[in-house]
Amino acid sequence: MSDTATEHPISAVEGSEVELAIGGMTCASCSSRIERKLNRLEGVTASVNLATEKARVSYGDGVAVDTLIATVEKLGYTAEEIVPPPPEPLVASTPSAGAGPDASGGSGTGESEVDALRRRLLVSAVLALPVVLMAMVPALQFDNWQWLSLTLAAPVVVWGGLPFHRAAWTNARHAAATMDTLVSVGTLAAFGWSLWALFLGDAGMPGMRHGFDLTVSRTDGSATIYLEVAAGVITFILLGRYLEARAKRKAGAALRALLELGAKDATVLRDGREVRVPAEQLRVGDRFVVRPGEKIATDGTVVEGSSAIDAALLTGESVPVDVTVGDAVTGATVNTSGRLLVEASRVGSDTQLARMARLVEDAQSGKAQVQRLADRIAAVFVPVVLLIAAATLGAWLSVTGDATAAFTAAVAVLIIACPCALGLATPTALLVGTGRGAQLGILIKGPEVLESTRRVDTVVLDKTGTVTTGRMELQDVYAADGTPEKELLRLAGAVEHASEHPVARAVAEGAQRRCGPLPAVESFANVPGLGVRGTVEGHTVLVGREQLLTDAGVKLPDTLSDTLAEAHRQGRTAVAVAWDGVARGALTVADAVKDTSAEAVRELRALGLTPVLLTGDHWAVAEAVAAEVGIDEVRAEVLPQDKVAAVRELQAAGRTVAMVGDGVNDAAALAAADLGLAMGTGTDAAIEAGDLTLVRGDLRVAADAIRLSRRTLATIKGNLFWAFGYNVAALPLAAAGLLNPMIAGAAMAFSSVFVVTNSLRLKTFR
Repeated sequence: MSDTATEHPISAVEGSEVELAIGGMTCASCSSRIERKLNRLEGVTASVNLATEKARVSYGDGVAVDTLIATVEKLGYTAEEIVPPPPEPLVASTPSAGAGPDASGGSGTGESEVDALRRRLLVSAVLALPVVLMAMVPALQFDNWQWLSLTLAAPVVVWGGLPFHRAAWTNARHAAATMDTLVSVGTLAAFGWSLWALFLGDAGMPGMRHGFDLTVSRTDGSATIYLEVAAGVITFILLGRYLEARAKRKAGAALRALLELGAKDATVLRDGREVRVPAEQLRVGDRFVVRPGEKIATDGTVVEGSSAIDAALLTGESVPVDVTVGDAVTGATVNTSGRLLVEASRVGSDTQLARMARLVEDAQSGKAQVQRLADRIAAVFVPVVLLIAAATLGAWLSVTGDATAAFTAAVAVLIIACPCALGLATPTALLVGTGRGAQLGILIKGPEVLESTRRVDTVVLDKTGTVTTGRMELQDVYAADGTPEKELLRLAGAVEHASEHPVARAVAEGAQRRCGPLPAVESFANVPGLGVRGTVEGHTVLVGREQLLTDAGVKLPDTLSDTLAEAHRQGRTAVAVAWDGVARGALTVADAVKDTSAEAVRELRALGLTPVLLTGDHWAVAEAVAAEVGIDEVRAEVLPQDKVAAVRELQAAGRTVAMVGDGVNDAAALAAADLGLAMGTGTDAAIEAGDLTLVRGDLRVAADAIRLSRRTLATIKGNLFWAFGYNVAALPLAAAGLLNPMIAGAAMAFSSVFVVTNSLRLKTFR
């Protein structure tokens, strides 16, 4: 991103791409209609994402952004250009802090939309429940019960169904039909007929009762009301919309998690004084102080001091990196030990963290959205049902001349076709499946992620924190001839215990576990980049790199040098130990493999998946870990953008890829994969970018997650098949006048009960 794009991010000069926030989309047919219309413009290539409610549009010099917005608005939707934050906010931090989340689907508008839907759903459910019970249970029908039903159902139909009626009207004005059209037409027809029957027919008479008479009477329509159908359908569809909106609200959470990882403020040197300022105010060339335990505020170069930097969040490297004057450091990494003075080299949108945020956004926007099967059916089903209803009305009028019979049959067609079971098919299975998943430590984000689980044939596993523990631990102890192993550990552990370096902490903790309490250390000194020295029980002890011992005049025997070299070849961190001028042994430290990882790999293979280990760590480390857990294919020393490229390379080879990871460095790859599984013990950015979250951090849960997802998907498809099959079978009966609308309503209710019961079987998943 160039600095010239500050005022007008998309202009004719840079002329090429813009992001539009789209409002008013309710189903996949909406997004596809907008996409088709935009792509018809000359020189325009558009991709509309229903989940994030955005359109990414590339266009030529002859097209203006206003033209794109006007094209969308002509279809009955809203469109607004998303303006990215300036790359270098110099004064106030508010624009940068606010623009990021907003640009990525921030919570402001989404929260209010979800809250409004929840209120609409709760009010509708409370009002609709007694209406449905009174209509379906004759024992509850007291004198004038129908007027109470009307009083309760009217707000549900008018206010509860307002989003559907509004969308149906918008679609009608543009000669289009969606699921909203069928919901609106069906419920308004049922409600309208009920009003006619109550005020102009016989349904309003005191003592009127509804029964389940299977005998079809073509002339009793004036005594029949369908208020429970109108109120029930709207309530069930609102439930589905609420669940969908709640999932969509989280679309930009990965970006927010990334942006929040950065340091909030920095200690800048101004005129020789240390001044605490918001990180957003840093400029290129500013020098800022980073104390032990603090995050580095932005990308820069060390100009004073030395330390070990924990960069695992960004690189996947399990071993902290030693840095000194002249070394580059990255924003959001953690300074673990010494004091550093850093000169800022990149700020704002130019930093590595900001670039990773763009990677996640690109991967999310580019991921193919799985169209809801119900919406695909509705694209053809809705117009066909409307035509059948109109044809039924016309045919009955021409053959019998009986307007009541004709309208009764036409309403029966609309009622039997109301997508109640279609609307319940996905949310009920998802509710039960996700509830069962939560008990097993598996969080499924939404129905759109499930279809990928059926096709997945390759699972890419991050190493650090996923296959391994992500913590440095003492592995092997090599004692020279004549040196007791316990004594080697006690003295080395005592000196390392005084250091803050992660490798030193691993040695000290391992020594305490194996030897008990450690002796005190005197005259401790840290030698930057080489190791530590100190006096323990009268011995002058050195622990660190071979160079530390050489500088002190201590020569390592060939056996210990070979041991250190072999440890490095295996990807382990090795330190030499000497005291009183003699080399005494060596210790190795490494990121330990989780106890359950090998079993998890076997379970994934049993599901027909090919495991691939993908890591930012060294080749030797990666291959050693892969051999231990039984993985044949390894890709190591990869940067975050290389992880995305590796996933896409596998996809280009015809594989359907699942990615399991836990770090910020995995977030973009999790979003790019066909199925992202985030370890719940990892970072927020990875969890939000993934499609499934494994709460327990146990890799074995990944296999359970895929099995549960496949089972849930199969249940959803079974529900949709039943719901659609029921409509196909019942429509001809309704059109032939063999179904009283009341029976049609009862059949529709039975279809819904079947769908719910089928979904409840997911509770038995083991």
